[in-house]
Amino acid sequence: MIRRVMMSCCLLVLVASVCGAEEVLTVDRFVRMTRCTDPQISPNGKWVAFTVSLPDLEANRSDTDIWLVPLRGGEPVRLTRSGGADYHPRWSPDGGRIAFISTRGGSPQIWIIRTDGGEAVRLTDISTGAHDPTWSPAGDRIAFYSFVYPDCPGDSCNAARTEERESNQVKAKVIDQLLYRHWDRWKNGMRNHLFVVDLETEEVRDLTPMEENDYPPFPWGGSGDYAFSPQGEEICCVSKVVEEEAISTNTDLFLIDTRSGTRRKLTGNEAADESPSYSPDGRYIAYRAQERPGFESDRWRLMLYDRHTGEHREVTTGFDRWVSEFSWSPDSRKIYFTAGDDGHKGLFSLDPGKGGITKILASANNSSPQVSPDGERLVFMRRSFDFPHSIWTISTNGKGLRRLTAFNQEVLSTLTLHSAEDVRYEGAEGATIQAFLIKPPGFDPSHRWPAIMLIHGGPQIAFIDSWYTNWNAQTFASAGYVIFIPNFHGSDGFGQKFVDAISQDWGGRCYEDIMKGFEYLTSLPYVDAGRIGAAGASYGGYMINWIAGNTDRFACLVSMAGAFNLMSKYGVTEELWFTEWEFAGTPYENPEGYEKWSPHRLAHRFETPCMVVHGEHDFRVPIGEGLQMFTALQRRGVPSKLLYFPDEGHWILKPQNIVFYYEQFIDWMDRYLKQ
Repeated sequence: MIRRVMMSCCLLVLVASVCGAEEVLTVDRFVRMTRCTDPQISPNGKWVAFTVSLPDLEANRSDTDIWLVPLRGGEPVRLTRSGGADYHPRWSPDGGRIAFISTRGGSPQIWIIRTDGGEAVRLTDISTGAHDPTWSPAGDRIAFYSFVYPDCPGDSCNAARTEERESNQVKAKVIDQLLYRHWDRWKNGMRNHLFVVDLETEEVRDLTPMEENDYPPFPWGGSGDYAFSPQGEEICCVSKVVEEEAISTNTDLFLIDTRSGTRRKLTGNEAADESPSYSPDGRYIAYRAQERPGFESDRWRLMLYDRHTGEHREVTTGFDRWVSEFSWSPDSRKIYFTAGDDGHKGLFSLDPGKGGITKILASANNSSPQVSPDGERLVFMRRSFDFPHSIWTISTNGKGLRRLTAFNQEVLSTLTLHSAEDVRYEGAEGATIQAFLIKPPGFDPSHRWPAIMLIHGGPQIAFIDSWYTNWNAQTFASAGYVIFIPNFHGSDGFGQKFVDAISQDWGGRCYEDIMKGFEYLTSLPYVDAGRIGAAGASYGGYMINWIAGNTDRFACLVSMAGAFNLMSKYGVTEELWFTEWEFAGTPYENPEGYEKWSPHRLAHRFETPCMVVHGEHDFRVPIGEGLQMFTALQRRGVPSKLLYFPDEGHWILKPQNIVFYYEQFIDWMDRYLKQ
């Protein structure tokens, strides 16, 4: 132990001597950094409202408020200040007010604040809370959703039902259908319902009363899944109306009359249809769609529904990337969107009439695009491996990129952060594999450095050039490591064929890609081949478990929220459509498909020291998977540690837990890589 501490101190002295007065990104500095998100442009185009979240370690939560910054540039102005969280700002059509969600009264409710000064005023007081306000075009109503008991005729019933459940000493649950819990929440017989509140009378009305389906879908649906028509007579909302919710990815668009509440189904696609957005001229509804039922990682296409002709057509034919968030231009002639692309999330423009897609911005992770009223500029959130969440703007022709917020600049200016290097190597079947490589502060190529390989989850997502919370590469690099991040088969942003390659092949091509990445890493003259660790979460945690049974070349491992026994995991996870697609049916129908790629079969080979990380409220990969992995390691006599979080789910979210996790992670790596 003394030797390990001395070695760590020597490395810090080396880093400090090379960096001079510059400092490294410590865990404490990282956790305390500000996040700027959710930019919203005012109707007159002069201001951008956004949220600022500053972690409060002492209170073990983030303090979130709403700020304004001039679109032309200038000093940000704080708009709200409360003891609760203020977020999701949305401008009224006349630009004089902002609706937002605040927890200052205890539960999330809609509040209104004038932009010319004055105190915020609460608009709703619904017992089940209000979420994601959306203004009607006339500014007289606001739509929102709430998680309610579907058979309750009003809020008093919901309040009484909740009080009865919470005060009852019997906590048993009676369940008669699947998907009874989702992600990290029990459904308790409740559903998302769509509401509207009248700003003059403050009357709250349920547009989906007695509805047994979620409007919008639980738990991921939000304001991106419902929108007012330009005339305000209807709302297009997403819902999942299927017989067996746990095995279906089929969501559809529904048109809801805002006065009568009558509904009609707009899409008949048997796969997913989401994210409706009316064109400003009212002619079209743009939305995202997938083609293959049951496959949650099919290519997300951009579709247009013509309200005059009733035609549905794809406008991204030939674009082999996933369309993410999008916004219409004010004249309805263009759509601006984001999409994962070659290890980044780029900004693109599309002319739905003439066709053709133009890349506006290729680098980093760009999200939440908004178009200025004159159609000349885009505002969006941007982050990268070497820069946290900030608000940026660029002209719609791709010129004049500039940052509007600089909350972390004072800290960042003192730090040594190396930008990620984009590297390529040959993977399975001769495929070109893209990866990121980040060098530590004080990097000296003549020094032999330890390295950590980070393996992403999904599996059908990529590690993109971004500032991550649970897997912040710069924080790990600043602890004295070369960080290597491969985007193996299954990663999105490299074409749908590349995405598809991982299904029913979980430990095949992707494992080969990872091990060839290991070979690439060992070929670097400044990397010590005997001091390389690997870590991953979710699918990445599964892959760590798979690695443990297939190779002893890594010096140590960290497995977070990883599947250990695919057979047992099937019966306790929630989204069965995912498992049944990935392994071609149920384990009763295709036991060979599950057994073939299950790490538990290889536990007798475990030799590499491994730390297991898991949260009690993880319903996607339930806690038993982590416990089984740890048990196997212990029974094999392998040096191992279990990091158990009773108050976290699939992700670690609470500030003090994040600090503890990073400290444990770095200590574990130091123990085996800095000896």
